[in-house]
Amino acid sequence: MTIHIINPNSLSHVTDGIARAVAPIAAASPVPITCHTLADGPPGIETQAHVDGVVAPMLHFARGLETDASAFVVACFSDPGLAALREQSKVPVIGIAEAAVLTAMTMGQRFGIISILSKSIPRHMRYLGAMGVMDRLAADLPLELGVQDLADEARTFARLQEVGRTLRDGHGAEVLILGCAGMAAFRARLETDLGLRVVEPCQAAAAMAVGRVALARAQ
Repeated sequence: MTIHIINPNSLSHVTDGIARAVAPIAAASPVPITCHTLADGPPGIETQAHVDGVVAPMLHFARGLETDASAFVVACFSDPGLAALREQSKVPVIGIAEAAVLTAMTMGQRFGIISILSKSIPRHMRYLGAMGVMDRLAADLPLELGVQDLADEARTFARLQEVGRTLRDGHGAEVLILGCAGMAAFRARLETDLGLRVVEPCQAAAAMAVGRVALARAQ
């Protein structure tokens, strides 16, 4: 049995970054953790149309993994198809955004989100509102970098520092959430630089999936 992490965009280097981020969790997991790239996905999920468009191919892909699955992780910060995959699957399904927010709220009273683009924020606000956690949000601010732009490490980290400081100093964020799976490589550096806890959503979701597997065994 395996925890399957599905990256719904078609960028293999994003999947590679997710795999590196969750490697320490995989080392402690009672079952293997495998990361997948959805070949039929767009090269970055940046719009509501992208979110809606990946649901059907992701469900089809997950259906082929069901017999070997201990849990699924949807590795996009918009949690595309989360409810549909939970309806389809008999195993736990964890979305990285939901997991990141729930984890952040155990680390501090007010969390800040670093998004990729301004147009991502209304989508996040709808989701946070549905979760009922808006009173814990300090702010959601964008890098104004697309998913493919995150491959430029120097530029991306400079923007992460700038936006992270604004969330900390201007909005009172006590914990930061990286609002895209493509930011996975920067968590530790940003945490050290800013002196705040930084939640990497794929790590949070993988840890939650491992916990669900352990809970199922205990029950």
